[in-house]
Amino acid sequence: MSTHRVTVIPGDGTGPEITETTMKVIEASGARIEWETAEAGADIMEKYGTPLPEKTLESIRKNGVALKGPITTPIGTGFRSVNVAIRKELDLFSCLRPCKTYNGVKSKYEGINLVVVRENTEDLYAGVEYAPDTEESRRIIELSKNKIRDHSAISIKPISKEGSKRIVKFAFDYAVKHGRKKVTAVTKANIMKFTDGLFFDTAKEVARAYEGKVEYEERLIDNMCMQLVQKPYLYDVLVLPNLYGDIISDLCAGLIGGLGIAPGANFGDKIAVFEAVHGSAPKYKGMNKVNPTALILSGVLMLDHLGETAAAKKLENAVAAVIMEGKTVTYDLGGTAGTREMGEAIIAGMKGK
Repeated sequence: MSTHRVTVIPGDGTGPEITETTMKVIEASGARIEWETAEAGADIMEKYGTPLPEKTLESIRKNGVALKGPITTPIGTGFRSVNVAIRKELDLFSCLRPCKTYNGVKSKYEGINLVVVRENTEDLYAGVEYAPDTEESRRIIELSKNKIRDHSAISIKPISKEGSKRIVKFAFDYAVKHGRKKVTAVTKANIMKFTDGLFFDTAKEVARAYEGKVEYEERLIDNMCMQLVQKPYLYDVLVLPNLYGDIISDLCAGLIGGLGIAPGANFGDKIAVFEAVHGSAPKYKGMNKVNPTALILSGVLMLDHLGETAAAKKLENAVAAVIMEGKTVTYDLGGTAGTREMGEAIIAGMKGK
């Protein structure tokens, strides 16, 4: 059995305790992991002068795989977001967010099994913004020929053919690998005909290579929101530009009971970083109270990525069993157990106890 070297970033707030529990359950799954600890987050600002030291990025580049605990972004200093900075620095262009129902989690829906694939590097989140009355904003207003009011703040929405092609191809390849039947591309191309229109045009081109293997369809973002609330079972893999993907992934998390059970992963060509979708909840720091499920399920995604499919299935089944039993779960799942205790119950389930 091979050993996998993985960078682990404990994060801050409740991140370290969630990460510690997650590491233990991953080790108990039977996969052999050698952890290399790296630092990032608000707690290290004084030590390094930045929430994201270069040596942390070097560790991820070297190992190619990282497990990242929740991180708080300092307000007014450093990066706009440590999470965004990691994705940008490592060109992690694809954000994968599976949304799956687990029996025992309170939700208005049953049997949800959706996957959101979000483009990570372009769109309005590219950070190309201009304040009101700057030379750049005035120039854009002039070029708009009175379509933009004077004194406006301006954000630019870049969508490229290359960026669209690689995210749609990622969605189709994921669908093929995991036996998924359909990919739905989602934009607002009826209004944004050039940017979102390019995304759809590129998606159609990519889809031709998968004809007979995976079905392809298109939806407009506003209609997609209604469809997901009314009949989510019609959908499988959703692929979206950055902003729409961010919004839809939270909507889909709401369908399954919330962010506490929503895993996430970010992929580049050679690097993958696995993380929970939720934040660091610093007010609960050190209280052994918060739900570790989202990061543990992100660990399941990591094991699958590493080729440890048996360990991944074993761990996911144990998590599902503990949630369904409802005896050793955290407060948000209706129980009284702490973070560590829930982790221990999952480990015991994998051992058959």
